Amino acid sequence: MSKIKIPDKLKIWIDVRKRFHLSDAQIQMARELGLNPKKFGKLANHKQQPWKEPLPDYIETLYYKRFKKNKPEQVRSIERMVKDKNKKKQERKLRKQAASSKTDNQT
Repeated sequence: MSKIKIPDKLKIWIDVRKRFHLSDAQIQMARELGLNPKKFGKLANHKQQPWKEPLPDYIETLYYKRFKKNKPEQVRSIERMVKDKNKKKQERKLRKQAASSKTDNQT
C-alpha cells in the first residue's frame, strides 16, 4: 500500500487539526470560511483571555453566521480529499490515454 502524498498547503491543516484538537468538520468549516491556519494560535487563546470563545466553538459560530447551517452537508477529511483528487486525476489520465490511442488506431 503506497502512502498518499499530501501537498504542503494541506499539511498545514492537518497540523492545525492535531494541535488544536479540531474535528474534520471543524477543519472543513474553517477552510470554507477562508480562515488562515497560521493565525489559529491567536484565536485559540481562551485560557489566557477568558472573554474569547474556544476555537472549535468560534469556528462553528462563524460558520452558522455565514452559511445559516450548523455543519457542512458532506464532511470529508483532508486525507480523503487528497485520495479522491488523486483517484479522479488517475481516471482522467486513463481516459485521455484511451482517447489518444483510439485516434492513433483510426489514422
